[in-house]
Amino acid sequence: MAAAMNSAATSSDHFVNQPGQDESGAFTRLEQLEQAKSNYNREKQRFDLSPATTQLLGTFDIFCLVMNRTIGSGIFTVPPKVLSGTGSIGASLLLWLAGGVIILCAVLCWLELGLTIPMVTLYENGVRRKVSAPRSGGPKNYLEYIYKKPAFLMTSVFGIMFIILGNLAGNAVAFGIYFMIALGKDPVNSSTNDYEKGPVIGLAITLLTVCCLLHVFSRRGGILVNNIFAITKVGILLVITILGFVHAAKKYLRSSGINEPPPVPQTNASAIVANITSTMINNATTLNFDKMTSFKSTGDFGSYVESFLFAIYPFTGFEQPFFVLSEVARPKTIFPKAAIASMLTTIVLYMLVNVSYFCVVPKESYTETSQSTIDMAGAFFHDIFDSTYGPRAGMRAMAALIAFSISGNILVLTFTAARVKQEIAKEGILPKSLFFATGYTTPWARFRNRSRNKPIADAEAVFDLDAHLEKTPIAAFALHWFSSIFLIVVTSMLRPATAYSFLVTLYSYVNVAVVGSLLGGGLLYLKIDSWLYKGRGRNWYSKVQWTPYLDPVPVIVYSSTMTFLVFAAFAKPGGTSPFSEKVTGYAWFLVPAIGISSLLWGVVWWFGFELAQWKGRRTFQVLRTPYLEDRDHDGNYVQRAELIEHEILY
Repeated sequence: MAAAMNSAATSSDHFVNQPGQDESGAFTRLEQLEQAKSNYNREKQRFDLSPATTQLLGTFDIFCLVMNRTIGSGIFTVPPKVLSGTGSIGASLLLWLAGGVIILCAVLCWLELGLTIPMVTLYENGVRRKVSAPRSGGPKNYLEYIYKKPAFLMTSVFGIMFIILGNLAGNAVAFGIYFMIALGKDPVNSSTNDYEKGPVIGLAITLLTVCCLLHVFSRRGGILVNNIFAITKVGILLVITILGFVHAAKKYLRSSGINEPPPVPQTNASAIVANITSTMINNATTLNFDKMTSFKSTGDFGSYVESFLFAIYPFTGFEQPFFVLSEVARPKTIFPKAAIASMLTTIVLYMLVNVSYFCVVPKESYTETSQSTIDMAGAFFHDIFDSTYGPRAGMRAMAALIAFSISGNILVLTFTAARVKQEIAKEGILPKSLFFATGYTTPWARFRNRSRNKPIADAEAVFDLDAHLEKTPIAAFALHWFSSIFLIVVTSMLRPATAYSFLVTLYSYVNVAVVGSLLGGGLLYLKIDSWLYKGRGRNWYSKVQWTPYLDPVPVIVYSSTMTFLVFAAFAKPGGTSPFSEKVTGYAWFLVPAIGISSLLWGVVWWFGFELAQWKGRRTFQVLRTPYLEDRDHDGNYVQRAELIEHEILY
């Protein structure tokens, strides 16, 4: 453990910091932490404890967080959109591969930022030096560091945007859709019972509620369930891959009894299209991968942009462990390997699954007419195991598996996104910020403590970093639940399939493209500044704790691609595109317009925040003092606890 800084608790000026600034002090000795605890003022302070050593996330937990979040609805529902948008098997596979490579570049950039920011000042033997201490919050911390001034502006911009849009309301709607398909209903193409809108919305809200309650009840229980989901979903993708390749061998799993038209939306009900037959299915491998036709494309520029954004979306699970980085054991040692390994595994699995799909499903199922179907995995199982006039057991079974996959996807984001919202609250920009910033003992921990005949008050009074009862940000979970339900209610007037498409596209555009453009461009700026001005500028290269392979190629690829997508999304798709208004049910410019405007929500909030201070002739001050440990005595510090103080100065 590092030596103490001088008189850590003697002057609060040592601890003053603004969001994104290099923080000026940290506790490095337990006595300092105990002294701060003895002076604790609940009116304006909170202690936030990192999980005890036995509760920290290990390599396997990190891998499963990424896999469970990444394998959600995307790999099952996005392939039809990419294929119909490009009209080409070859082009769609290239977009999937490009999406994986770009997100791998994103992982490398996030690792560089996450293992360096924030920088904290320590005093060791009277010598002042800055060290890196990874913290939960992910992009919030990185954006605050890059865009430092004016104070609280970037905190407000990202914070308000993430509080409203940082959830998987769209995936919850997809869960309701697939649950109904598994029950034999058709909420996508059949207008019966208003496309089953009521049951779909009810199921979506139920799933979101259950996921929040599970994490509120037990932190470790939620992680264990997440790991089970992750392994099961990897198994599902491997099964799909094997089935497709077995079918491609033309000996087993041959289709029979299929003779039906591809799904045609009611907006294009007059279209005349050829039937999909078992003969086409049994020859799909040969026809889909014909070198003379597989790269012939019918997509326009706008459709390619939308397809590319959709191809990137299924890979966007890598952020999850960055959201909870202070809960990771030895982040600088195990975290990079786990994050990169999980992303490489995802790329390989997704490419294999897409090839497997095309070994079974004729491309005409999605290229003969503009249509808004949201499923290829169901068609895959239907083409192999069902007949046109049978009970469609294969399709319904796959729908149940997709619903299962989506529920795990929402479970993990609920766990991580609530932590980010807790970190946003710590910066004091919300009403009653300390309420949302507080971690509370879980009911399960209280129950176990009682069963061991230990008084709750005594157990919580002891400030034991390695034996305290597990805590969870209950108020932040409530905030996350409310914002998720809000988006479902706002889009409830749309058909469920349309609501899903709109919410997923909006999530991808804002949380992937817009945030990615700001992060990638900001990191590139830090590097250029360091090259040009050396120690006279931001001096990034003297601070950075982890440098990616082939630096600076990853940041150039990441920033340029995300910036391109931000602006290219305004390109209008052609009239026959699956992304045209007559198919999607909403104007093509709506998503990018709302996405760009989401940055302004925080600007308006910040102006209100500053105006309130000016009118009241007061200044709002945030003090965040971490307690750091160098567990392995190798200079790699980890945050064990943090004192948050919000004070109004007149």
